[in-house]
Amino acid sequence: MYCIFTAHYMLLMPKYIYQYQQWPNFTWNDKVIGVIVGKVRHLQGKILGQMGALGFSIKEETILSTLTLDVLKSSEIEGELLNYEQVRSSIARKLGIDYAGMVNSNRDVDGVVEMMLDATQKYAATLDDERIFGWHAALFPTGWSGMVRIDTGCYRKDEMQVVSGPLGKQKVHYQAPSHEVVKSEMDDLLNWINGENEIDAVLKAAIAHFWFIIIHPFDDGNGRIARALSDMLLARSEDSAQRFYSLSNQILAEKKVYYNILQKVQHSNGDITEWLVWFLNCLHRALISTENTLKRVLYKADFWNKHNETVLNSRQRLMLNKLLDGFDGKLQTSKWAKIAKCSADTALRDMKDLIEKGILKLEQSGGRSTNYELTQH
Repeated sequence: MYCIFTAHYMLLMPKYIYQYQQWPNFTWNDKVIGVIVGKVRHLQGKILGQMGALGFSIKEETILSTLTLDVLKSSEIEGELLNYEQVRSSIARKLGIDYAGMVNSNRDVDGVVEMMLDATQKYAATLDDERIFGWHAALFPTGWSGMVRIDTGCYRKDEMQVVSGPLGKQKVHYQAPSHEVVKSEMDDLLNWINGENEIDAVLKAAIAHFWFIIIHPFDDGNGRIARALSDMLLARSEDSAQRFYSLSNQILAEKKVYYNILQKVQHSNGDITEWLVWFLNCLHRALISTENTLKRVLYKADFWNKHNETVLNSRQRLMLNKLLDGFDGKLQTSKWAKIAKCSADTALRDMKDLIEKGILKLEQSGGRSTNYELTQH
C-alpha cells in the first residue's frame, strides 16, 4: 500500500472512527482483553527469567539478532528490503558490540536503526513532537520517499488517502483526518502516552499503535513509526531496553490479517476490541516463537558447557552446532561428508567417535537408511 494526498473526501463511505463524537475515547471488552493481557504478561516474565540464565555473550548476541530482525521485518512489511549485514553492523556499532565481518552501512539503514534504537534503548524518555520528528527525519535522510519528495521532520501539510493499485484504478483503503487537525490529534496522543493512567503498558502499546495509524500524521513512514511506538511501550512494560522478541517479525507473518483488521476497525464507532484481540494474540505468538528459540539457545549453551573439555575436531564441532541449531532432515553419513567436506570414511569415523563419547546415537525408527541423532542431555 502507499499514500497519496488529496483535497477531496470520498462520498458514500462508512464513517471513520475519528468522525464519531466519542473519538478518541476507545472502548473494549475488558473481560476478553484482560485474559489475553494476562497470558502475554506471564510469557514476558517467563522469557525475561530465561534470558537471565544466559551468559553475557549469548545474551548480547540474542539482543543483536532480535533488533536486526525487528528492523528488517518492519521495513519488509512496507515492501522495503534492507541488507541484513548492513543492518546488523549498524546496530552493533551503535551498541558498542564488536564482531568479525562487520560491514559499512548506508544512510538509509543507519536512519532506520537510529529510530529503532532511540525507541527501545530510551524507552522511558518523554515522547514529544521533536523526538518523533527526529524518528521521521531519520527514516528519510534524503527527503525523498522513492521518487517522491516529501516533508520530513514535520507533520503532513496535505490531506491523505491510503491507496493501492495502478494509477487510474486505485483502490482507496483509508481517508486520514484533515491535515489541519493533525497537530491537535497528535498532542492528545502524546499526552496520553506520556501521562500516568491505569491502563496496562502492554495494552497501551496496542492502543497507541492503532491511534497513531488512524491519525496518519506523516507523508510516509507511518507504519514503521507505529511499530517503533509499540516497541517503545513494550520496553516500558518490561522496564528493560533488552529486546528478546520481534513483534514486527510476527506482524509480517500475519501481514494480510494485520491490514484487514486495521481496515475493518477503522470504521468502528469506538469499540476496538477486535483490534486489541488480534494485536495482543499476535504479540503472544511472537513471544511463543521466542520462547521456543530460547529453549534451543539454552540447550545449546548447556551442551557446550557440559562438553567444554571433550576432545572434538573442527568437523565434529561444525556438525554438532548444526544439529543444535535444528538440522534440516535426517543426519546420515553422506550428509555429514558433504557438509563437513570430507570422505564418507572420515565422516563415519567422526560419527562413531561421537557415539562412543555418548553424544550421538542411532535413531530407533529403523528403515533402510542409517540415521543419527543427538542423545538427550
